[in-house]
Amino acid sequence: MAAHDETAADTEAIRRHRTLFRAAKRRKNPPLRRTDITVTDEAAVKRAVKAASLGNAMEWFDFGIYSYLAVTIGHVFFPSGNDTVQLISSFATFAVSFLVRPIGGMVFGPMGDKIGRKKVLALTMIMMAIGTLAIGLIPSYATIGFWAPVLLIFFRLVQGFSTGGEYGGASTFIAEYAPDKRRGYFGSFLELGTLAGYTGAAGLVLILNTALGPDAMESWGWRVPFLVAGPLGLVGLYLRLKLDETPAFQKLEDASFHSASEGASTVETTAKGDLAKIFRRHWPTLILCIALVGAYNVTDYMLLSYMPTYLSDELGYDDSHGLLILIGTMIVLMLIMSRVGRLSDRFGRKPLLMTGMLGFLFLSLPSFLLIKQGSLLAVSGGMLLLGLSLVCLLGTMSATLPALFPTSVRYGSLSVGYNLSASLFGGTAPLVITSLISVTGTDMVPAYYSMAAAVVGVIAVACMKETAQKPLSGSPPSVETKEEAAELVEAQATAPRF
Repeated sequence: MAAHDETAADTEAIRRHRTLFRAAKRRKNPPLRRTDITVTDEAAVKRAVKAASLGNAMEWFDFGIYSYLAVTIGHVFFPSGNDTVQLISSFATFAVSFLVRPIGGMVFGPMGDKIGRKKVLALTMIMMAIGTLAIGLIPSYATIGFWAPVLLIFFRLVQGFSTGGEYGGASTFIAEYAPDKRRGYFGSFLELGTLAGYTGAAGLVLILNTALGPDAMESWGWRVPFLVAGPLGLVGLYLRLKLDETPAFQKLEDASFHSASEGASTVETTAKGDLAKIFRRHWPTLILCIALVGAYNVTDYMLLSYMPTYLSDELGYDDSHGLLILIGTMIVLMLIMSRVGRLSDRFGRKPLLMTGMLGFLFLSLPSFLLIKQGSLLAVSGGMLLLGLSLVCLLGTMSATLPALFPTSVRYGSLSVGYNLSASLFGGTAPLVITSLISVTGTDMVPAYYSMAAAVVGVIAVACMKETAQKPLSGSPPSVETKEEAAELVEAQATAPRF
């Protein structure tokens, strides 16, 4: 009888332990509830994408102006003498703004994780507009001497500081608004905005070059694109201030969501806005982000910023002809950008990114050999080959990078990683390429530089995890319809448990 009682007690104890274990497991991995899932409002998503993309276009319009006026700015702001020295000085001033981009990322990124994405994106818009407008008002070196390049560098630093919070915030904003299965498609519009900004800047410079001629451009015409920045900045600010905060950030601030996601809340409440913890807890992902962005930025700035200067300075192409070919290339890329985003949703981010990296690795050399032929058809063909490789990166990267980091530190981590890489590799690309051409005497340097960047990119893409059609880390699933939400809940409830 005693043995029977002891066996019954043991059985009861085992049952009690199993019950406690299951309860603990449910607390750690709570069942998905309908209220945990974000059902997106398509109209709100489109407004968010439009505001972020148009604001991004205006930011990069401001930034692109300097690239396309590099030769003229070298003449206006630096002492007369060797044209190559003036050009290198101009590109050095272009690169100097990238020195403060990581600082801008470290300030604006954690701020965006603390007070919200919307307010910080409005602030970066204001700063970029002020910096660009001010450059258009600086007197020339012939007028005020030494102070001309000093003021130019100062306002380039203002531009760079504001840009430090732009890409990380805008890509985070779109990624957190978009449904999981269409994040690539909606994210592609951010880079569509980037190309639109570059195209607008190149188009305006082309029109002014054609209408005014070199003397008038150097005298006063170069100022016009910079002065346009003020009104454009106000438009971008208006669009951004009209938006609501992202659903993912609102969920992060919701105490009920924290209690339902106990496993994530520890990170969300302790790492939020803390740079030291970002570096300590997320350093492997930061390194991956830096490698991806470095490869992408070298090829991006080489083609979209440096190429007109390369065509005119190294190959003797007319300034207007070089810009016209670049504009044509960018328009083609804009037409297929959203399709690349859709492909990344369907087949995954990694296949598209790998295609772009391998394109630069194997097509850079033949592309530049074509460009060196000098004919309109050859130059256009070479640039289109490079452009098709680049669009695989442009149409995919905006959805890839935000998904690397959890919601609580997404803006901060992405801003830090992106801008460190852009500072080290992207903004210095025109300066490094120009200097290497001067030292080595070979005009094939851009091809070799792109190939080296592509090798790093291939390794980085191979190391990253696939994120397509999956919820953002630290956020609940995001779907387009209530029916899709119900299917998710039902699928989890009926999933076999072992």
